[in-house]
Amino acid sequence: MNFLIDFLNTIFWGYVLIYGLLAVGIYFTYRLGFLQFLHFREMIRCVTGSSEQTKNGITPLQALTVSLASRVGTGNLAGVAVALYLGGPGAIFWMWMVALVGMATAYAESTLAQLYKTKGPYGLYRGGPAFYISRGLGAPWAGAVFAICLLISFGLVFNAVQANSIASALNEAGSIPPLVTGIVIAGLAGVVIFGGVKKIASVAEIVVPFMAGIYLLLAIIILLLNITAVPGVLASIVGSAFGFSEAAGGVTGGVMAAMLNGIKRGLFSNEAGMGSAPNIAAVAVPEPHHPSSQGFVQALGVFIDTLLVCTATATIILLSGVLEPGSEVTGMALTQRAMEAHIGAAGPYFIALAIIFFAFTSIIGNYSYAENAMIFLGLGSKTWLTAIRVAVLLMVVWGSLQSVSTVFNAADASMGLMATINLVAILMLSGIVVRLTKDYLGQRKTGAVPRFHLSEHEDIGKGIDGEIWR
Repeated sequence: MNFLIDFLNTIFWGYVLIYGLLAVGIYFTYRLGFLQFLHFREMIRCVTGSSEQTKNGITPLQALTVSLASRVGTGNLAGVAVALYLGGPGAIFWMWMVALVGMATAYAESTLAQLYKTKGPYGLYRGGPAFYISRGLGAPWAGAVFAICLLISFGLVFNAVQANSIASALNEAGSIPPLVTGIVIAGLAGVVIFGGVKKIASVAEIVVPFMAGIYLLLAIIILLLNITAVPGVLASIVGSAFGFSEAAGGVTGGVMAAMLNGIKRGLFSNEAGMGSAPNIAAVAVPEPHHPSSQGFVQALGVFIDTLLVCTATATIILLSGVLEPGSEVTGMALTQRAMEAHIGAAGPYFIALAIIFFAFTSIIGNYSYAENAMIFLGLGSKTWLTAIRVAVLLMVVWGSLQSVSTVFNAADASMGLMATINLVAILMLSGIVVRLTKDYLGQRKTGAVPRFHLSEHEDIGKGIDGEIWR
């Protein structure tokens, strides 16, 4: 299994995605007119446009918080520490770059998810890459392949990753046996995911802003207390990214190490281009009622995840002075020791508490994506949904007992396959994304509230649910 996983990671991360993700992000950034920079205010407006949940979907804010629940997890704490350890400070620069261009990619994939969404069982909106691959490209077989990859990666492997980080943090802070942690987390997650997508959205809407806000506040306090050291930290990040400083890389050393680990961990954290967040973006009732509206919302999610939360973790670690490439301390343990250096003995416990919130919400957010995949595959009955929910909870227990390297490597391989399929699909549908964007921004420029009228775009009407966009 390790041989197979290593082979897949060599193909995906050595040849395909390390260049493909940046290339696709740059491509959409250019074709959409640098949308994520020039229309940042529109992202905020689309999030706050509506606050009422309907019988058919969830609110834009709930869609954002569920996607953040999945995005803001182990990648923001353990993942950033791993990137710094293996790639040096320069890895953070490449995390920023993949996020900035990734905002355009996230916009594109979520806009498509909205356009090609449909009504699933019980009238709830469903959509995502599997749907726009099937309905937009007329390739249901490719949609099925993506849906299966999504089930394996988000429904199973990624939830094992989250459980692994919770177990590691609690074992480091309080010597709690990993098995006990796995069973307790599985029980708590079960209470939420058996309530379905709307229950997940209601929980995420409360928990995610609270947990992210507290974490960012503490990071800002630490930054202010060490303000004189901040210029040096920023210089090391930029200098290491291009090999201009002595700390050009981590254990493996060099600019390529910084780039590889920054992009890999950046994608793992912000998920732009992976095809995950579009699954919950499709469930939202957008306001304004236009597919591009949810594109703006999910682009903001990438910004919050990487430019805010990941940067907060990197700042905490780099200002602490505990990062030593020669040591074996990495992952969650490194983040905990960094916080201990700042606030004393309470540091490891605070990080343990943060990862419980971050990883727990990731588990329930990841499940919501897996449920969409089940619906696409025609497995939306109560029996099948119960089966996948039980499987998710078993993976939580299993993941709490595995080694960090095994779990992370498996996650990288499954994520790589998903991302490759999705990137090809959104490139093939990029003309539609550009057209929708021009339509939205053109209406906004006239002072009107953008609305999508399918009758004005009959040539792209194939595969679109006319009842939804009437």
